[in-house]
Amino acid sequence: MTGSTPLRFDTVSFLSDYGRVDEFVGVVHSVIRSIAPEVRVIDITHDIEPYDVRAGGLALVRAANYLAPGVVVAVVDPTVGTSRRPIAVEIGGGSSILVGPDNGVLAPVVRLCGGADRAFEIVNPEYRFTTEGGTFDGRDVFAPAAAHLCLGVDISELGPEIDPISLFPAMVPLPREEEGLLHAEVLWVDRYGNAQLNVDPDQLEEFDDVVRLVLDSGARSARRVPTFASLNPNEIGMIVDAYGLVSVVLDRKSAAEELGLRTASAVSIEDIDETRPSGTVTPVDLGPRRI
Repeated sequence: MTGSTPLRFDTVSFLSDYGRVDEFVGVVHSVIRSIAPEVRVIDITHDIEPYDVRAGGLALVRAANYLAPGVVVAVVDPTVGTSRRPIAVEIGGGSSILVGPDNGVLAPVVRLCGGADRAFEIVNPEYRFTTEGGTFDGRDVFAPAAAHLCLGVDISELGPEIDPISLFPAMVPLPREEEGLLHAEVLWVDRYGNAQLNVDPDQLEEFDDVVRLVLDSGARSARRVPTFASLNPNEIGMIVDAYGLVSVVLDRKSAAEELGLRTASAVSIEDIDETRPSGTVTPVDLGPRRI
């Protein structure tokens, strides 16, 4: 059932919050290889903050357009072992299958791809391991299912079909415009300290090139620039990042550290009004919106 059977998929892309200190990532790799030796596993990242389902989903959606067709395993699973469903979701007319917990981590990619073609709960014991603990579904459920899907097992063999409407929705914060302010939120801070906002560049067209950022710590001016190097030393910038969203940046320094920003920090954008004190802070009440 390995070399003689043509593979349906030859790639598994793998994302988790497992980190690299423990053996978890290596064990998942080994389970996949033991079932489907010719399949290559590509690690997207395993440094998602523990239990941060939203961060996992956003990382996956950032990577999605650049992943090889195949099976995607995403495991950020704080409620492992409970009644939450292990699922496999077919997208893109069957070009890829997403495997993971039904807790929202897969939902942003499903939405990006126009919805699920089909979805199934992974319960068939032929395509998963049975263990007493039930605390390592990456090893026992998602890795075996992914490997068997690569070998050509139809997604419908994994278990009962699920109405895609019943899948756990994405929890994505949306920007809000109000009285000349654009209330936004930090989606992600990368390792360089660039703070990605939930703002599309088109939403800044009504603002001047130099704007005021209103933060919990106060207010700072920021200039829209095409590249990091366009900024002067210690000048705050706003740039269209590699994923097409607006990021708050410094040139070769951490904007997040400079401004006290982290994931879910509120950032309001407004034109600079000389009659308004620069230290004024506008309270922002932001929360995830179900989409």
